[in-house]
Amino acid sequence: MNKDILLCGVGGQGTVLAAKILAAAAMNAGEKVRSCETIGMAQRGGSVTSHVRIGDSSSPLIPRAKADILMAFEPAEAVRNLDYLKREGIVIVNRAPVKPVTESLQQTGYDGTEMIEYLGSRCRCIVMDSGELDSEKFLNIAMLGVAVGTGRLGFDREEILAEIETRVPAKFLEANRQAFLKGIAMGENR
Repeated sequence: MNKDILLCGVGGQGTVLAAKILAAAAMNAGEKVRSCETIGMAQRGGSVTSHVRIGDSSSPLIPRAKADILMAFEPAEAVRNLDYLKREGIVIVNRAPVKPVTESLQQTGYDGTEMIEYLGSRCRCIVMDSGELDSEKFLNIAMLGVAVGTGRLGFDREEILAEIETRVPAKFLEANRQAFLKGIAMGENR
């Protein structure tokens, strides 16, 4: 299997954990994996981008216009990273914005709507609403479920769920499992 997956969001959304789950599931399936993270500000709110390359590749960084899937935890981050998506790729994006500090100070009206419209005009886009989850804390796991549900990820639910069970603390496991299953249902319906 050759699959390039770019995950992007802001600090605190679980982008890195989702990438680690994907990479570990691929390795457990016997695939070659290269991955890396680019982390902006070393605090909540900074841009975070994770590259996961499954199969033969010479670099951990996905070249522009080569990502099969762009998983965006925040609409503006999806637009910022859209040039990584290949023509026939898909974007899975969370509708809920994370408002930057500049929005709080300048009241620009950023609510993510324009970003979602732009994405819809440029590519195949699956928009999920983290408000449908019991908590936005499980967005990363739900988004993995959406990717599995679309059938485009190349892994079945058991492979990803096994890694979730390995990496998520026991006290949060059931809530994450339910978010993952809810994400699969969202992906199957899109």
